[in-house]
Amino acid sequence: MEEEFEFGFNDDAQHSVERYEEMIRNQDQYFFDAQAFEYIIDNYIEKNDPVKALQVVEYAVNQHPYAAVFLVKQAQLLLFTDQVDRAFAALDKAEMLEASEADIYVLRGNIYQNLERHAEALENFEKALTLAETTDEILLQMAYVYQNMHDYENAIVYIKRSLEQNMENKDGLYELAFCYDILDKQEESIQFYKEYIDNDPYSYAAWYNLANSYHKMDLFEKAIDAYDYAILIKENFASAYYNKGNALVQLDKYQEAIDVYKQTFEYEPPNADTYCAIGECYEKLEQMDEARSCYKKSVKMDPKMADAWFGIGVTLNSEERFFESLHFYKKAIELDAENPDFWFAMADAYYKLGQIEESVEAYYKVLEYNPLDIEAWLDFSTVLYEQGKLLEASETMAEAIKNNPDAAELYYRMVAYLFALGQTNDALAYLETALVTDPEKHHILFEYLPQLQDNGLIIEVINKYLK
Repeated sequence: MEEEFEFGFNDDAQHSVERYEEMIRNQDQYFFDAQAFEYIIDNYIEKNDPVKALQVVEYAVNQHPYAAVFLVKQAQLLLFTDQVDRAFAALDKAEMLEASEADIYVLRGNIYQNLERHAEALENFEKALTLAETTDEILLQMAYVYQNMHDYENAIVYIKRSLEQNMENKDGLYELAFCYDILDKQEESIQFYKEYIDNDPYSYAAWYNLANSYHKMDLFEKAIDAYDYAILIKENFASAYYNKGNALVQLDKYQEAIDVYKQTFEYEPPNADTYCAIGECYEKLEQMDEARSCYKKSVKMDPKMADAWFGIGVTLNSEERFFESLHFYKKAIELDAENPDFWFAMADAYYKLGQIEESVEAYYKVLEYNPLDIEAWLDFSTVLYEQGKLLEASETMAEAIKNNPDAAELYYRMVAYLFALGQTNDALAYLETALVTDPEKHHILFEYLPQLQDNGLIIEVINKYLK
C-alpha cells in the first residue's frame, strides 16, 4: 500500500526523518515531496552515514526522476563511497535533465581533480563559472587545480579573483599565503596583505598571514606586532599565540615565549608540539628540570616526537648523566635517523664515556647528513688527534675544507695538524690560506696548540697579514 505524505514549506525536518524511518520499519512505500527528501538526505549526511543517505537518494530518484538535484546528491555520495564510475553516470543523467545546473560541473570538476585529470577539471569549473550565481568557491577550486599542477602563479591569480568576490574567505587567504611561500615571494605577500588589511582591518586571517610572512623574512618584531593584532581580533586564536612564541624564541626572549605558548592551552587542548617548544625554552634558560618535565609530557602525548626524546637526552647530558642520555638520543634517532644534530649529541656522549669507536661511528653519521657542520668536523678531528691518529685527523680536515672552503677555522686547525706531523711547508701554505680567508681568527691556532706561539716562522707569517 502506498501512503502519500507531502510536506509543505513549514514542515519540520525531523518529522520527515521520522516518517521515512517509519516507512522502512513497515517495509512500506510512502511518497515524499522533494523538500522532505532533502531533509532526510541531509540528516544522514550530518550523521556521517553515507550508505543510508544513498539509500534515501535512490528512493528520491525513483519518486522524482526528473529532479536533477537528487542525481547530483547521488553523485556526491557515490564519490564519497568510491564509486567514481557510477558518480560520473549520475552526473551525465543530471546534465541531460538540467544542463544549466552549476553544481553538476563543480562536482564533475572535483572528481577530475581527484583523478589528477587537470585539464578536464578546469574545463568543468570554467563551465560552472558561466552558470553559478556566486563563483568565489569555484575560483578557489580552480586555484587548487593549478596548485596540484605546481602552477602557483596561476593559482595566485584565481585566489585573488576569489577574494575579490568574498574578502572573508579565510581558506583563500591561507592558500594565497601558501602559494607566496612556495614561490618565496614574501615581499609580494606582505604587500598584498597590507593592502588587504587597509580594506578589511578586522581580518584576523590577513593579520596572521602577514605575521607569518614577516616571520619568514626574519622580521620578528614586526611579526609579533601582526600576531598581536590577529589575537586582538580573535582572542582564542591558538595558532597565532604559538607562532608568536616561535618569533619570541628567535629573539632569545625565552621566558616571554613560554608565557605565550602556555596561553594556547586556554583555547585548545595541550599538544606535544607546544610542550616540546616550551621544553626547548626552559632548556635555553638552563632550567633543566622544567625542560625535562615538558619534554616528557610531549612524548607521552606523542611517542613519535623525536625532538622531545632528544631534549630529554640533552637535559640529562647537562647533568653529566651521559649514559642515560644515550638511551634518549637513540629513541630520537629511531624516529629521525638522518638528523645530524641527534648523531652529534650521540657522538659527544660516547666520547665523554670513553667509547671512542662508537663516537667515531656517530661522527661519520653527523658528517654524512650534514657535511657543512664546521663544529662537527673540528670535534671529530680532535677525537682522532687525541687518539694519536694524526694522519687521519689531517685527512679529515682536508675533507672538511673540501666541503667548507670558506671556513677559516678549518684551515687554522689543519695548520696545527700539519705542524704536529712535521709537514712544515704544507702547514705554512695552509696558514697563508687561513690568513687570506680571515686573519682575525688566527688565535684559533694558538688556542689549540699554544706552543706554536713560540714558532718564529708562524709569527712572521701572521704579522705579515695583520699589518
